[in-house]
Amino acid sequence: MLEIAVKAADSKHAEDIMALDVREISLLADYFVICSGNSERQINAIIDEVLDKEEEENQVEVRRVEGKDGGKWVLIDLGDVIVHVFNASERAFYNLEKLWSDAPLVDLNEWVVA
Repeated sequence: MLEIAVKAADSKHAEDIMALDVREISLLADYFVICSGNSERQINAIIDEVLDKEEEENQVEVRRVEGKDGGKWVLIDLGDVIVHVFNASERAFYNLEKLWSDAPLVDLNEWVVA
């Protein structure tokens, strides 16, 4: 599930993709994927690709999608993985990376095209 979400976001050129392992510090999910898009159109493309790939490759039933109409911060709840797609200013403002700084980073080098 995590790998599919990361690869799907990367395929739509999401920027600064990172995954946090929150299993030891959160009951919400096992992993958070955080990434950015440059425009509302790109953010929607990232979201649509993550949803499509998770449903087709992993048969995951998406629990919830929030914020899609606003195009600034969209959250996809896949159960064990929560995907956050931001525009740059919202990502800097909310700074989830700092908020969850106790969570170890997941190495994405094998999944993300450099």
